[in-house]
Amino acid sequence: MDGVILDSMPYHVRAWQKALSEQGFSVSAELLYLHEGAIEPDTAAAIFQDNERSIDAHMFHEILERQMEIFAAHYQPMIKPFPEVTQILKRLCDAGCQLALVTSSHVEILKKVLPPEIKCYMDHIVTGDQVNRRKPFPDPFLAALSALGQGPEACLVVENAPAGIMAAKAAALHCVALTTTLSEEHLSEADAVLSSHAELIDYLFG
Repeated sequence: MDGVILDSMPYHVRAWQKALSEQGFSVSAELLYLHEGAIEPDTAAAIFQDNERSIDAHMFHEILERQMEIFAAHYQPMIKPFPEVTQILKRLCDAGCQLALVTSSHVEILKKVLPPEIKCYMDHIVTGDQVNRRKPFPDPFLAALSALGQGPEACLVVENAPAGIMAAKAAALHCVALTTTLSEEHLSEADAVLSSHAELIDYLFG
C-alpha cells in the first residue's frame, strides 16, 4: 500500500522521526525507509542500535502509538494515490486479473487512508494485524495467495522496500520493485527494478 499504491511514505517517516525524537532518538529517514513494514518490538532495538539508549517492547509500543497519533493529526489528509495507480488497477481488472493488497499497516490505518475508489478494485486485503508474522516473513503473501486461490507461479508482487521483497521471494513470488522511496541498490533482490509507475505500466502491459 504505502509507497506503491499511496504516496504516503514520506509522511510516515516524518511521523516516526517526530515520535522517536520525543523519546531522545535521532533516526535518519533512510534507515526508516530501509526497514519499512518491518519495524517490530523485537527488531526495534537492533534497528536503532546506533543510539546510546535502547528500545524495549514497552517503549516501542509507546513510540508506535505516538507515531500513529502524529500521522493521523498532521499528515493523513495529505495522503493520495500515485497518479497512475487507478489506471493500472482498472486495466488489470479489465484484463480479468485478481488483485490483492498486502500491507504491514493495521486495518484501522488502512480504513483511514485507502480511498474507496482504490479499495473497490481489490479482491482481497491482508493487513499486518491479520497474520502472525509480518514482512519480511512470507506469511502476508501466503495469506493473499490462499485467499485468491492461486499458486505463486500465477502471481506478481509490486513492492518498494527490502522487507517486502524478502517476503515476496520467500513466498516464491515474482517481485517487481519501484524506486519510489529507495534507490535501485537497495532493491536488488527483486526480479526487476523500475523507476516509475509509468515503467510499471509498460512492464505489465507492454
